[in-house]
Amino acid sequence: MKILVVDDSVFSQKTTKKTLKSIYPDAVYETANDGVECIQAFASFLPDLVFMDLLMPKMSGQEAIRQILEKYPTSKIIVLSADVQSAVRDEVLSAGALAFINKPINAEKLKEIEILIEG
Repeated sequence: MKILVVDDSVFSQKTTKKTLKSIYPDAVYETANDGVECIQAFASFLPDLVFMDLLMPKMSGQEAIRQILEKYPTSKIIVLSADVQSAVRDEVLSAGALAFINKPINAEKLKEIEILIEG
């Protein structure tokens, strides 16, 4: 499995990767710092799963999601965001994100993610 973690915070990238490795220890991980890097990394890495922040410089997570799903409609994207506005959640889910998980990621939320991915 290949997993792309997109977040403008290196700390959040590391925390997310560390937590994900507890259920996907053999996965190959790649990171991107913003939506523009995400689009480039996605095209070259072709991940099975993307964990996407929303509020980033250069290009938002919402725009990156839209562009990825336009070109790769079967992509699995899970939003990890501190944004708790229901309108934002509804927007990304209607755009095609698989799930919206509030930061920080933890073991309980990982179980939800695992069920979504494998279910």
